[in-house]
Amino acid sequence: MYGLKKKVFIFLVNRVFVGTNKRFFSTKRFLLQSIGYKIGNGTSIVGPIFCTGSLTIGSNCWIGKNFTVDGNGSVVIGNNCDVAPDVLVITGGHKLGSESRRAGEGQSYNIQIGNGCWICSRVAIVNSIKIGEGAVVAACACVVNDVKPNTIVGGVPARTIKSL
Repeated sequence: MYGLKKKVFIFLVNRVFVGTNKRFFSTKRFLLQSIGYKIGNGTSIVGPIFCTGSLTIGSNCWIGKNFTVDGNGSVVIGNNCDVAPDVLVITGGHKLGSESRRAGEGQSYNIQIGNGCWICSRVAIVNSIKIGEGAVVAACACVVNDVKPNTIVGGVPARTIKSL
């Protein structure tokens, strides 16, 4: 029964209550909390949202459309964060395998995004990393290493552009 409930609630969030209508934000929070996601007060999720792992979002955050958590690891987003559209967080991968099959043993990643961060559009976040408090990740960056607090990073792979 839980699987059906999850599918129906995700359908409602992604198809019925999708968008930026302020009347729907509390409903979307309630629906997502009901199926196991931890979402703080005042957080606005535009939707659609896709998540196969564990997700915790702090209070007063903005989560743009097409936010995706792919893999069976975990994502923790702090308070007062802004996540722009089309952000992809990869929480699963593989160790390097042998010559006969390069995708070796599977791995789960745990990703932490600190308080006050701004993750711009089309960012990809991969590996078990921590993005420090107050950091900004520029559009289209690929984050594969930890990001220091109060810095701007960008590029592929993401590198420090400026300290704030």
